[in-house]
Amino acid sequence: MSINQFKDYLLLEKNYSAHTVKAYETDLLSFLGFIEIEFGGCDFQQINYSQIRSWIVSLSEAGLSNRSINRKISSLKSFYKFLQKVEDVVVSPLQKHKPLKTGKKIQIPFSEKEILSTLDSINIDAFEGARDKAIIEVFYSTGLRRSELINLKLMDLDSSQLNLKVLGKRNKERYVPLLENVYQNLQYYIEKRQNEGFGVFPEDYLFVSAKGDKMSESLVYRIINNYFSKASSKLKKSPHILRHSFATHLLNQGADLNAVKELLGHSSLASTQVYTHNSIAELKNIHKTAHPRNSKN
Repeated sequence: MSINQFKDYLLLEKNYSAHTVKAYETDLLSFLGFIEIEFGGCDFQQINYSQIRSWIVSLSEAGLSNRSINRKISSLKSFYKFLQKVEDVVVSPLQKHKPLKTGKKIQIPFSEKEILSTLDSINIDAFEGARDKAIIEVFYSTGLRRSELINLKLMDLDSSQLNLKVLGKRNKERYVPLLENVYQNLQYYIEKRQNEGFGVFPEDYLFVSAKGDKMSESLVYRIINNYFSKASSKLKKSPHILRHSFATHLLNQGADLNAVKELLGHSSLASTQVYTHNSIAELKNIHKTAHPRNSKN
C-alpha cells in the first residue's frame, strides 16, 4: 500500500484539505528517508517501534519541539491506522506509544486598542491598502481561519443577508454574519479591485494578489505580521492571533460559548474552551477592580 493511496484516502474519504494532506506526506517521506539512511530501508510492515524511537530521538536532537515531534508521529500513526484498515498491517508499532509531554501553549490575543490602531493606520486609497484593511476586518469580525479566507469566492458574499458562506475543515459549510461597516469596507475593496481590471465574476476568489491571482498563505501571513508589527510588541502576530482575538473579545463581552463555537466552525466545544483562558483572566481583573471588598476601592 503506497503513500499515494493514503493521500487519496485522506482527500476523498476523510475530506482533509490539500494543505493538510501535503503535511502528512512530508512527514511520512521524512520518516522513510531516516529509515533508509539508518537501517537501509524496509517496508512499513517490517518497521518496529525501536526504529521509530530512533527517529524520534533524531528529531529531538535536531532541535524540534515536542509539539512538532508529536505532530509528525501523529502523521505516522494515522498512516498505520490506514494500513490496518486495508489489512496490510495487523498491529501498529505505535499502538503503545504515548505523546511527548508539552507545555500549555497560551496564545496572547491582540488588544482592542491594537486592532483599532492598526486598522486606522492603513491607507486605503490604493488597491492593496483597501484589500489589506478588508482582510483584517474580515479576520477580526468573523474569526475565519487563514485557509478559509483565502478560498472565499465573490459568490460567497451574500449582500442581502450580510453574511459569508465559508468552507471549513473537512468541507463543512457554515455561514458567518458580517457587520455593516465590514460589508461596506468589502464593497469599497471590490470597487478598487474592479478598477485594477481584475473583474468581479462570481466564481473568482474574493481576495487576490496585486497581479490578480489567488492569494497564498504566506502572503496573508506577511500582511498581518507587517501591519501589526507597527502597533503591537507581542511576539506572535499572525492570522491565527486575529482569530484568537475575535473569540476572546466576544467571550469578554459575555457571548455564549456555544455561539462562539458555531462562528469559529469548531466541531467540539473543547476546541472553543481554549479561548476562555483570557476571558476568565479578564473577568478576574474586572472582579478585582470593581468589587467593594477590594482594599484598593
